[in-house]
Amino acid sequence: MKKILFISTGGTIVSSDHGDGFEPYYNVDKLIASINNKNKCLIDGDLLMNIDSSNMNPGHWLKIAKKISSNYSNYDAFIVSHGTDTMAYTSSALTYMLEGIDKPVIITGAQHSIEETYTDAIQNLNDALLFALEDLSGVYISFDGKLINGTRAVKMKTMSYDAFKSINFPYVAKIKYGEIRFNNDVIELEKTTKGNYEPRFDLDTNILIIKLFPGLDPKIFDYAGEHFNGVIIESFGIGGMPFKELNIHKKVKELINKNVVVVVTTQCFEEGVDLSVYQVGKKLMNDNIIFSGDMNTEAIVPKLMCALGRYSSFTDIKEYFERPIKFDMKEIV
Repeated sequence: MKKILFISTGGTIVSSDHGDGFEPYYNVDKLIASINNKNKCLIDGDLLMNIDSSNMNPGHWLKIAKKISSNYSNYDAFIVSHGTDTMAYTSSALTYMLEGIDKPVIITGAQHSIEETYTDAIQNLNDALLFALEDLSGVYISFDGKLINGTRAVKMKTMSYDAFKSINFPYVAKIKYGEIRFNNDVIELEKTTKGNYEPRFDLDTNILIIKLFPGLDPKIFDYAGEHFNGVIIESFGIGGMPFKELNIHKKVKELINKNVVVVVTTQCFEEGVDLSVYQVGKKLMNDNIIFSGDMNTEAIVPKLMCALGRYSSFTDIKEYFERPIKFDMKEIV
């Protein structure tokens, strides 16, 4: 029988309202008790933390990653219960810190507490177990009957059961009537990502995201240049940013001259950036910019933290970041 480590971190799924609003309350045993097919495997529970996922931070990512790494040889699969608000950040972070892992790490949660009548927790927990028993490698999110590559998930809805969507990458699998239906094309691709499992926990969290909007005062970039090691710019459309009256392009050059690592992404969810299309984008192409391709912000953040934590030269940082890891981006040509 397969052995599974169930790691509980808190979130809505374990929350209860005792008069001041929902807050994490139940322990991991409550969750395991709600799984129907426990006789198919051996499950050990670990209450690693019990926090609202809005309080999740890189220090917590490290605790989860190190818990999995230290128990790697003792279990065949790992399930992590997690709050939904920051789940996609955590799944991406674990992908990079546990790169090459050849066992399934299935992250799940719920939009409604396990104590509520119409909770989605029961379905999500049972689905997570079904996926954990499969021959999968890497980190995934299991939610509302869908399995999503850990670097491609984005929370799109605040209350509905189908909260997560796979962005710029197909769903890995879906469950219908208790039966898993894999996307065989994706599974064949996933097999090519197997490699040497080399967990690394180096993170530089000193980064900032700047979302452009019409009228943004460029002075924010002066502050960023003095206080941060990396800046992620959410540009307009396919990669546009102002270069006339409010000259953001000039400020980006100044950041680069201060050895701040700059990543350019887009505010659009799908299709990514391509700076070669418009004049405004081409102005950036000869600068020392990192291009995020079609990555989502939830993956860009931890990947940049990992890059800055592991490497000191811009060349190495750029090479690492622009290398697709677990299909987090299309190849940049």
